[in-house]
Amino acid sequence: MDSSEVRRAGRPRTSVLDRERILVAALRLLNSVGPEKFSMAALAGELGVKPPALYHHVKNKQALLVGMREVVNESIDVSGFGSLSWREAVERWARSYRAAFSAHPNAIALLATEPITGATRTLAMYECVVQGFLAAGWEASAVMGDMVALESFILGAALDVVAPDDMFDPGEAAAQTPGLAGVLAAQSALEGARADHSFEVGLAIMIDGLARRNGVGM
Repeated sequence: MDSSEVRRAGRPRTSVLDRERILVAALRLLNSVGPEKFSMAALAGELGVKPPALYHHVKNKQALLVGMREVVNESIDVSGFGSLSWREAVERWARSYRAAFSAHPNAIALLATEPITGATRTLAMYECVVQGFLAAGWEASAVMGDMVALESFILGAALDVVAPDDMFDPGEAAAQTPGLAGVLAAQSALEGARADHSFEVGLAIMIDGLARRNGVGM
């Protein structure tokens, strides 16, 4: 066997890197280090390769962010639009949206502010939501504003999932903040997770308010 045959036999049948592996590693790294320290160089180090190796699979950092958002958005459920009532469809969408981003809280600041041009699955998700609003009776001019209002609430609620339970604890200042200390004690008696309760209350209020303001049935 000559040296060329040895080299051929030793080559892996598939590339060490592929786009899916890069995107999964990128989300893992982002979850670990946060948006400030996330970079293509850091991602290359995470994967044990040189930065140029990444560019065979993702054109640039913007393309990487688009792909990462696609991975996060895969679990957002828009199946209710067109098959359920508008309210039920929005509830399903909002709950799955919150779950998707609460699993990747560091992605919110980095991904939710990036343009979605080229994000095929994300665009398809928004198309389903928009069509659901229009079918329910929304004026076209009101759809984006109302959808973004819901998104802002959902993303804030996703961060609340990972916030510490004692975030509002006044500590030694409890005597100076009796109202805050009292409502915290009262909330602790509620069944279920604090963040889940707040989300469900807020979601119901937003859905009711948007429907009333736009004069549509639910």
